Amino acid sequence: MPLRRLRSWPAASLAVAATTVAWLGMAGAVRAPAQTQTPTPPATVCLVPGTGKPLDALWHPHMLAAIGYTDTRTGDIAFAVRTSDGRFYGYRPDHDEWSASVVKAMLMVAYLDEPWVRGRALTAHDKSLLGPMITESDNDDAQVVFDTVGQGALRALARRVGMTHFATSPIWGETEITAADQTRFFLRIDSYIAKRHRAYAMSLLAGIVPSERWGIGEVAPQGWKLYFKGGWGYGTGLLDHQVALLVRGCARVSIAVLTMYDGSHAYGKETLKGIFERLLRGFPDHYTRRPTHGA
Repeated sequence: MPLRRLRSWPAASLAVAATTVAWLGMAGAVRAPAQTQTPTPPATVCLVPGTGKPLDALWHPHMLAAIGYTDTRTGDIAFAVRTSDGRFYGYRPDHDEWSASVVKAMLMVAYLDEPWVRGRALTAHDKSLLGPMITESDNDDAQVVFDTVGQGALRALARRVGMTHFATSPIWGETEITAADQTRFFLRIDSYIAKRHRAYAMSLLAGIVPSERWGIGEVAPQGWKLYFKGGWGYGTGLLDHQVALLVRGCARVSIAVLTMYDGSHAYGKETLKGIFERLLRGFPDHYTRRPTHGA
């Protein structure tokens, strides 16, 4: 698949951005941002627990390795990375694809924000819908939730998040999403959940069943909390997506990888794993070591 588009946004290292643009320029397909603005620095700098350093000083996503890997893979691929210190990176980040089950995270948030749900304790019925829908990706429960909240609730949530390329459909699995919008949503997903139900909802995103913990679930760094949701086309390879949030103290990283026309589900899962693996190279994990004298 030819290289198409990379965006490395404001707070990213200028050296990294310049290198990326130069590399893509040699490939004959570059579209640099129209303008670069330096964001207002946060009042308090977030130091990654266990490192004593801000995330920006420890890691940048290996975009060149990830993009190069897509050239070796069959399929229609897009991905994006967003960090809590204001950095954004994307490869075809505004490319629209069907959501499949990735939209179930939005359905859960919309349901929990319904006026008749947000102010009360969750019932056994609520949990019987939301639990399987997220942790096991149950489609029947998703349909009930979708019929309950409607397309309007999804559109309202998209507006709250600030999504720019989002469109609903009478079929929830054909909701149109982009990698950029999904990283924007997942980076602060807990803030969109009714406070009373926040811990429960996040526990579901952290509790995906073992049989569906492929891709990011196989390569997530130790020492970080992982919350994610995947989506796939009935195991046909039509599409295989994952959107994830990594949290360590005040530091957050959201990553969305969307793939379509993979040929087979097994192939799509391997593509997801390969992209996440490359983006996360050098990520500060649980085993951050201090310098050893004489080493």
